Amino acid sequence: MIGFYNYTVWLTYLSFLSAVTGIIISLYGMGHPYIGMYCLMFSGLCDAFDGRVARTKKNRTETECKFGIQIDSLSDLVAFGILPVCIGIAMIISGPGLEGIPHIAFKKLHWVTVALVILIMLFYALTAMIRLAYFNVVEEERQKTEGGCRKTYVGLPVTASALVFPTILLIQYVTPMDVTPLYFLFMLLTAILFVSKISVKKPGLKGILIMVGFGLIEAILIALRYPHG
Repeated sequence: MIGFYNYTVWLTYLSFLSAVTGIIISLYGMGHPYIGMYCLMFSGLCDAFDGRVARTKKNRTETECKFGIQIDSLSDLVAFGILPVCIGIAMIISGPGLEGIPHIAFKKLHWVTVALVILIMLFYALTAMIRLAYFNVVEEERQKTEGGCRKTYVGLPVTASALVFPTILLIQYVTPMDVTPLYFLFMLLTAILFVSKISVKKPGLKGILIMVGFGLIEAILIALRYPHG
């Protein structure tokens, strides 16, 4: 078969499969937006370590390295560009899933609101794609001139969505209102940050572990609330 299947790409493959699972669950009612959110966080966990795992193989060929870069971006587009959109759709249709919390449904929304929500989702997916493509081009050029690992990013990395959107869902703990509108507001803000020129420091291992720990706390809190939905 074409492609590569050694351990250096396993985490990327798992991230992609998790994202596709989350999309299916979110869109086809096999579960709940919360389950889609778990898939998003798992993809984020895989992405946090896939590069470090890949670099442990010192004898990777140039083709293997380029393949890894390509599948990482393709996986990230699905996991952090498309899956959050599908989770948002699931939230509109089924609500946040908390007992006693009224939720929004497409059929109850004015057509202007529906159009605005659709535009936000399209804009978010588009900016995620633009950012990933732009990063690949710029990173390839940087590697030729500077080499080594970069220390900062220009714009917010798309993987930040694995922490941003679960945090929005947790706000439901402290408010009787449906957080779905807030979800789409932050989707718009996040999309703008994807293509902005802000400088974001690349986290080291300590920073990654802190984010992973924060994500695990989010997962536990969501799990405690989800069965009551």
